[in-house]
Amino acid sequence: MSKCIKSHAGLAGLCALMLVCSLIAPTPSHASCGAVTCFVVIGSQQQVPQAGVLTVNTIYNYTPMQVLDGTSGIISAVDQADRQMILDHHQETRTITQQATLDLNYGLTDRFGLQLTLPYMWRTHNHIDGLGEENGGAGEPTNFSANGIGDIRASLKYNVLPTLRSMVVLGFGVYLPTGNTDARDSAGSVMESTTQLGRGQVGLNPTIYQTYELIPHRLNQFASASYRHTFRNNDDYLFGDEYMLNAGLNLVATPWLVLTGQVNYRYLAHDNFSSSLYRSATPADAVFPDEPVLIDPTIMNRAVPNTGSTYHAFSPGLHVGLGQIIESSWTNMTSLYFFAQIPFERDSNNALAQGTSYIFGLTRSFQVMNPS
Repeated sequence: MSKCIKSHAGLAGLCALMLVCSLIAPTPSHASCGAVTCFVVIGSQQQVPQAGVLTVNTIYNYTPMQVLDGTSGIISAVDQADRQMILDHHQETRTITQQATLDLNYGLTDRFGLQLTLPYMWRTHNHIDGLGEENGGAGEPTNFSANGIGDIRASLKYNVLPTLRSMVVLGFGVYLPTGNTDARDSAGSVMESTTQLGRGQVGLNPTIYQTYELIPHRLNQFASASYRHTFRNNDDYLFGDEYMLNAGLNLVATPWLVLTGQVNYRYLAHDNFSSSLYRSATPADAVFPDEPVLIDPTIMNRAVPNTGSTYHAFSPGLHVGLGQIIESSWTNMTSLYFFAQIPFERDSNNALAQGTSYIFGLTRSFQVMNPS
């Protein structure tokens, strides 16, 4: 059975701790047009392969975002070119992000690993732009689509606790600003930073992953935590810090089938933009409909309203070990997996929220070099 399916791992208390943390973490403070991707613990991504082994993950995920019931979807706009933030400027409709990821994990030694993650994205977004200005103040439908490589991540990992039943892996990754930040909407305007394929600046990403076999070769628990900080980009836009917690169980149902369930939590702090401040015109203004109304001409760092969110989800899934079904050189150390990420609590500050998302993937390990 592949290392991905077995997912050895320790400290059952950490699993409970992470669930508690997800309940008591701070609520979001304040997002312009935004987009996210779904996230789950796969195991072979987080672990350190044996020395000389290359583990390759090919992953596809589909992430829809929509306005939650009881919210209007009316949010602020960020104009990078003119350094303006305009309150209540457009109304969100929908975003769909598809991402294909090539994830390479190589065991430098039995305890040190090197990971390279290369994403390719397809993103479509729709909103009603120019509230208070266009079409008698009702705004104009605007759409956006882009595809291309996202921000590449390079990570170094260290297995702190390698035992027969447990594993604790510390990691430190760096996001490289390889994704496009200049894509334009149907009106020819540069889309806001939050919808672009890349963030436009380097990001830091420390991680921890832990597993423990509760019942050897039958049942194991796992937990993970990660943090991402992205520095302010050349448009003077600073993405809010991201915190993620995950915990779950793997059950070996048959030699070739593993059932898994996990709870996922993500907290996004509010973004920050260096700008002047405007608001959209309203019917109460004598000039309505007209250009946005100036509130403060001073260009300064401002929290971006409607950014920041909390997201809780349950993700059932399964792993299928192809080598246990068909014995051949092509299926050896190969597995398929599928997850559905189902939200059960969300707060998106009136912006779009992630809906039920799906992940498909294939893992295969190769013995590249024989350990000395």
